[in-house]
Amino acid sequence: MTASRPYVLGGVLALFALLAAVMLADVLATVFFAITVAYLLVPLRRRLEARGASRWVASLAATVVAAVGVGVVLAPLVVIVFLRLSDILELAALLPDVVTVEFLGMVETVTLDDVVAVGLNLLQSLGRAAATAAPVVLIKLTLFGFLVFSLLLSGDAVGRTLLALVPADYRDAATALNKRARETLFAIYVLQAATAVGTFAIGLVVFWALGYEYVVTLATVAAVLQFIPIVGPSVLLAAMAVYHAAVGDLVAAALVVVVGGFAVAWLPDILIRPRLARETADLPGSLYFVGFVGGLLSLGPVGIIAGPLVVALLAESVDLLGAELRVDDGGGEEAAGDDPVETP
Repeated sequence: MTASRPYVLGGVLALFALLAAVMLADVLATVFFAITVAYLLVPLRRRLEARGASRWVASLAATVVAAVGVGVVLAPLVVIVFLRLSDILELAALLPDVVTVEFLGMVETVTLDDVVAVGLNLLQSLGRAAATAAPVVLIKLTLFGFLVFSLLLSGDAVGRTLLALVPADYRDAATALNKRARETLFAIYVLQAATAVGTFAIGLVVFWALGYEYVVTLATVAAVLQFIPIVGPSVLLAAMAVYHAAVGDLVAAALVVVVGGFAVAWLPDILIRPRLARETADLPGSLYFVGFVGGLLSLGPVGIIAGPLVVALLAESVDLLGAELRVDDGGGEEAAGDDPVETP
């Protein structure tokens, strides 16, 4: 076997990985999320194997843990809708039959029948869209589960193969990047959960201070919506503001937009994510925030994970290069293997 043969095969692997990414573009986000989740679950699978479970059983158990985690996030919304449906209908019954809106001399009158007609049309459109998307979503969820299980089952072999392609002199750097990637992914998911918990706690205080009755329900919905990129708790606050405006309580509508928008929708992302990023991922809050926002705006939901991960790997690469060049904290630089030059 020639010395270059492994690297040629590695190039072939990279080429087909690129072709697969192009061909599977519609499910690329699902594949990416599955890889990150499986990457985090490998230590759990290894612990289960150490306790005597077979590789197959340990991989299945770890996959079930991931499925339960997704269910825990979505379950509160289902429970709240089931428990509070009658209260929601009672609130809807309080809406006036006619709402008159005046702005800059223009007067617009909206009747409840118009709103109901628009709402029904919207629900029908959403229903058709949901019916159309349901098979695709089901297929993607099934793909996600199979991918997580398959990666857990054979992930070690893939990792060893990729590491073997790295020249021996650079394997320490590859190991460091691998460690930083795992720590960052763990931190990202922990940060997401911590932000949701923080949103719940802040929501309790804000909704209580604003005089709402179902404080726990509203705070729970805001916390769950925190897992939805871009939209987040803003959707809940907007719906509440529209309701207050419809019943003529413009002060309450303004308060929920201004106070709720600042404290519930904006503050947790600014207050919690950057602070915990340094503690959990050893990543400066500013860099994490740049990765989070940049990834979200550039790639959509997948950018929440990809953005901070790329920024963290960039920071680790800078640290590795600095260590190689022996760059000290004071900004001095010594080339590796060279003696420092003394100045008179």
